[in-house]
Amino acid sequence: MQNIQSIIQAIKVYETVIIHRHMRPDPDAYGSQAGLKQMITQSFPEKHVYITGEEDPSLSFLADMDDIPDETYQNALVIVCDTANTERISDERFHYGRQLIKIDHHPEVDAYGDVAWVDTSASSTSEMIYDLYLLGKNQGFKLNDEAARLLYAGIVGDTGRFLFPNSTKKTFQHAAELVAYNFDRSSLYDGIYRMKDNMARLRGYILQNFEQTESGMSTVVLTKELLESYGVSPMETGQLVGVLGDIEGMKAWVFFIEEDELIRVRLRSKGPVINDIAAKYNGGGHPMAAGASIGTWAEMKEVVRDLDSVCMAYEN
Repeated sequence: MQNIQSIIQAIKVYETVIIHRHMRPDPDAYGSQAGLKQMITQSFPEKHVYITGEEDPSLSFLADMDDIPDETYQNALVIVCDTANTERISDERFHYGRQLIKIDHHPEVDAYGDVAWVDTSASSTSEMIYDLYLLGKNQGFKLNDEAARLLYAGIVGDTGRFLFPNSTKKTFQHAAELVAYNFDRSSLYDGIYRMKDNMARLRGYILQNFEQTESGMSTVVLTKELLESYGVSPMETGQLVGVLGDIEGMKAWVFFIEEDELIRVRLRSKGPVINDIAAKYNGGGHPMAAGASIGTWAEMKEVVRDLDSVCMAYEN
């Protein structure tokens, strides 16, 4: 609670606030970051509030990033949302400000920031931002319709439409309060889950070609050539990672996505803990959803071996 009060006070004190989040953003990264901006702007209109990071065209319906000159960071408060370690922070200028705050719900990898608020019991960082609003209401914090739309999007994205076990009683309570604001939930769901025809075809390819091992795991390899044949970019593949989750007997699965200089590793699980594997290969994340990166296909075999081992050891 003391850390949260410190964050509230810092937001009230600083005239300029710059908000970062992680590389390869998802709805929670965008939602928590842009939702926090909207909340601060609504609460304190005189403040200058910016958001930054690499753009993801599939999430542009949520928010657009700001163009921020380096000098804006001077004497600024910098807040990083939804990012466990500094290597994954999008826009390396996060350390240019006067004070750095971390707000995150992932298991802690780097203990960075002058103030850090980490709550692994939260379904999402967007849920935490709504907590911040509730705790700051009596100190001038306000929430508008746009902030509610963004925070709701982040919660929906990280809970898989409330299907994942990270959806708690508090998650549903927050969601119920957020939907009371005026925004179009149907168009929001459409924006998050809409799929282009080429993506649907690649999804079909994955479902037709996957194999499940005796341990209950599966490996999907998406080479540059395969992605090019479907006209899909490596960044877009994030929409497909959950495709194997409804298959009977599947405990965990891994996607290897070839990029120009590395191979992206996306791990998902329905029981075995996988973020320890991700940490071994320059990554991290949640126990059931994590990511990493490797440099060679030879390393892929090591990741597969590690995942197979945790699946073999896991008992339902």
